[in-house]
Amino acid sequence: MRVDCQLDSLWREVAETLAQPAPPRRADVCIVGAGIAGLSTAYQLSRVGKKVVVLDDGPVAGGNTGRTTAHLSNVIDDRFTELERVRGPDVSKRAAESHAAAIDSIEHAVKGEGIDCAFQRVDGFLFQPPDKNDDLLDREEEAARRAGLTVERVARAPWRHFDTGPCLRFANQAQFDPTRYLAGLVRAFEKAGGQVFAGQRVNEIEGGKPAKVRTRSGHAVEADAVVVATNSPINDRVMLHTKQAPYLTYAIAFRLRRGAVRRALYWDTLDPYHYVRLAEAESADEEYLIVGGEDHKTGQASDHQERFERLADWSRDRFPELGPEAYRWTGQVMETLDGLAFLGHNPADEENVYVATGDSGMGMTHGALAGLLLTDLILGRSTQWEEVYSPRRKPVRTLKDFVSENMNAVAQYAAWVTPGEVSSADEVRPGTGAILRRGLHKLAVYRGEGGDLCVHSATCPHLGGVVAWNDAEKTWDCPLHGSRFDRCGKMMNGPSNGDLEEKKL
Repeated sequence: MRVDCQLDSLWREVAETLAQPAPPRRADVCIVGAGIAGLSTAYQLSRVGKKVVVLDDGPVAGGNTGRTTAHLSNVIDDRFTELERVRGPDVSKRAAESHAAAIDSIEHAVKGEGIDCAFQRVDGFLFQPPDKNDDLLDREEEAARRAGLTVERVARAPWRHFDTGPCLRFANQAQFDPTRYLAGLVRAFEKAGGQVFAGQRVNEIEGGKPAKVRTRSGHAVEADAVVVATNSPINDRVMLHTKQAPYLTYAIAFRLRRGAVRRALYWDTLDPYHYVRLAEAESADEEYLIVGGEDHKTGQASDHQERFERLADWSRDRFPELGPEAYRWTGQVMETLDGLAFLGHNPADEENVYVATGDSGMGMTHGALAGLLLTDLILGRSTQWEEVYSPRRKPVRTLKDFVSENMNAVAQYAAWVTPGEVSSADEVRPGTGAILRRGLHKLAVYRGEGGDLCVHSATCPHLGGVVAWNDAEKTWDCPLHGSRFDRCGKMMNGPSNGDLEEKKL
């Protein structure tokens, strides 16, 4: 078994998507980011005749869209009770409606474009852990009904060997294979005249008439509008990053005899919570049971392997019929203060620059919703969802959480005055990384299995945080705003838009 976030057998078709060698100089809309949000927006705009260009540093779905466990749900991840508390019942209702519309839009594209991506409508079950016995389910059931959902109280989730106790059943949820879906979406988008350009790192976005997008390779695209859909926005230095926080979440895919567990979405109410679904496997006799959880702030934990083991133990306690593990991986979740994404005009920017970020554990539906909402905004159409997801919003009832999250980020700068983890590169074992202090500077040192060293500045190019070594995925993770770099310093995830600076010992 290998530790890997890239489920090669499930997304090779997408990773091999070919692109033109150079983007055009002019487009109606230029979209930065070829994940679910960027491609959903590109697809929707192409359907109304817009000339759209998509630019991405890596392959299609090469970021966190390729790491998702792909729950399609209008059951709000942070619970309706909490959303009602911070935003009120009207916003709660519109959030439920918009996520339902996002699922419908995926289903419509699947049927209309003939996309083979294992889309399936399923139930969703919310239950409490065995040692928790409060009125949360009662309150959540009432809040969900006020939001317009069809919800039913049932005696237990349909698991053979573990009694969850009472739970809520939500009808008309869904699941799919996101990478196969995006492969089909790209084909439909290109058929409509759209273009996708992989391997084009954008290093400058300038609003105005026209807006300008410049790449590191020297290309420039002018457009009437620009959408930044890079999971964590690369064009925003500070503002949006004070209103969302990066968390790593862990996932394991187990082999399982087909039919041993009923297909549905499952969630418990722990914080962080566990989430479960089933997915197609290569063999007709098997499927995958995908279990996730054990979240923590990115770059602020050192027990990555132990978290995987706790997740595996939790899974086998509830599903003793599980077969061997097939994959382990992590994904990054951008948590907003109210659990809803930021979709709309980018604050402190020109009116023709838009952003899609803040997935809050609902990246697939938020991404599909970005396609609907941003298309309306770009076309000048009114939408009842604009204020719900406005990046300019400041929910006053989340002030305490706002201060706490930002104080946590500021506290990470203390790493500049601490000693290094090792005093010499000789102490870094093959296949591992560690922070080494050299005078006033800190270095990120990785030693390959063959003994060769990769040495880089430990300073994140975004806002100067000191990166931390992730031993599970062999990455350097920034604890401030979630930038991630591979073992040899190459940027994998924003908001940093550059690699770690190469250094010599």
